[in-house]
Amino acid sequence: MLLSARRVGSTGTVYGLDMTDDMLALAKRNAADAGVTNVEFLHGRIEEIPLPSNRVDVIISNCVINLSGDKRRVLAEAFRVLRPGGRFAVSDVVVRGAVPADVRRFMELWVGCVAGALEEEEFRTLLAENGFRDIDSEPTRVYRSEDAHVFLQDAGMDVSANLEQIDGKVLAAFVRATKPHDAQTHRPARSLVQAAPAAVCCGPACCP
Repeated sequence: MLLSARRVGSTGTVYGLDMTDDMLALAKRNAADAGVTNVEFLHGRIEEIPLPSNRVDVIISNCVINLSGDKRRVLAEAFRVLRPGGRFAVSDVVVRGAVPADVRRFMELWVGCVAGALEEEEFRTLLAENGFRDIDSEPTRVYRSEDAHVFLQDAGMDVSANLEQIDGKVLAAFVRATKPHDAQTHRPARSLVQAAPAAVCCGPACCP
């Protein structure tokens, strides 16, 4: 969040969004300690972003979307609040290919945030269905079976039958997409301040 505040410059605004009072309080303290003044903190959910349509240029988050129970709504809201030409650029956990439920339980013990992770192609499909273009998924880490073996074994689990199904299935990925310049959404009147660069950071205490 603090890095984002510097990127948008003194005339821009970063909106830090979180659903918990504790995280918002922590983010506000961090901003005050850093002397950052171009951040507005919003109490709300990523399924219902408390901003007007066409307000921001970039949406970023770090391992947040996988925690939502209504990912289609999350992506629809992201599309709504982005200005035409705006960018969706999030880091999240995704799953590559079909994974049986019992194997997901093994993976959840090993890598946090896996239970609700979207399958990689499903993520791309949902973005496209909500109007996004230029969709790209870039793996930043691929978890291998050898990474899991010691951890799961130490947890007292018989992992021999599951390691092959785990291998390469869990990814940390940077997912990017763009709202088209010709997107047909209502564009409200904006002041000069509102027209300056703006970003939404979901989970303000942990976003960059």
